[in-house]
Amino acid sequence: MAKISAQKIKELREKTKAGMLDCKKALEKADGDIDKAIDALRKKGLASAAKKSDRTAAEGIVTSYIHGDRIGVLVEINSETDFVSKNDEFQQFAKDVAMQIAAQNPQFVDVDDVPQDVVEKEKDILKEQALNEGKPEKIVEKMVEGRISKFYKEICLMEQPFIKDPDTTIKELLKEKIATIGENIVIRRFTRYEVGEGIEKKEENFAEEVAKQMDM
Repeated sequence: MAKISAQKIKELREKTKAGMLDCKKALEKADGDIDKAIDALRKKGLASAAKKSDRTAAEGIVTSYIHGDRIGVLVEINSETDFVSKNDEFQQFAKDVAMQIAAQNPQFVDVDDVPQDVVEKEKDILKEQALNEGKPEKIVEKMVEGRISKFYKEICLMEQPFIKDPDTTIKELLKEKIATIGENIVIRRFTRYEVGEGIEKKEENFAEEVAKQMDM
């Protein structure tokens, strides 16, 4: 077993925020390889986060984000205790989620929130597209399943790559925060507003408009 230096333990702790003893054990098991140790700690953290996910989270905050006076977001994120909802890391996470919603415009929090009729309609469209591309019918179903996953990434917040770290999804980021903070955290709901959204804009023919003015 490789001898683990205090400097290496400190480095791993700074990268993962895990406890000193956990960092030491992870490095020992990984023979001093920091990347392997990070993976081990992350897996351990995600496992502990999964256990916490069944606990009731009825406290929390509603936070907002405004982008350029044209896009606004309100998001409710719950925690188990009021104490944690005042935690700086929790509040920063909430702000990051609000910014994500503003930037990526998801329609739902998670895959389970997408109505089945919406999913079936999208599958029918994707199937028709694949057949029109000349794909053999026997592989079309597999292609549709692959493409529907991409569809979920577009419309479901939890499936989207985090804008500050595209290698991590919002779901993975949430689990990491649960592991770090030590309480269950739930992204419950959000509303996104965009100036002019839903208003049918009148199309003006510039040439006709000029002609009308000349006739006046």
